[in-house]
Amino acid sequence: MGIGIWELLVLFLIVLLLFGTKRLRNIGNDLGGAIKGFRTAMNEGDGEKPAIDKRESDRTIDGEAVSDKEKL
Repeated sequence: MGIGIWELLVLFLIVLLLFGTKRLRNIGNDLGGAIKGFRTAMNEGDGEKPAIDKRESDRTIDGEAVSDKEKL
């Protein structure tokens, strides 16, 4: 027992009367832009490896540079 086509139609008409066509169009555009921005941000993060800074791997102990390999 779900929502039928007639219930959706009545709900759409009530929302249309409350907000008007211009405001519904603006809400739709804003929502679409937000979804598009979210997808773009998610796709930018795919496949990128984090950059390792050379300064992070080399450390100094008592003024002498010691790399991670020398610590072992």
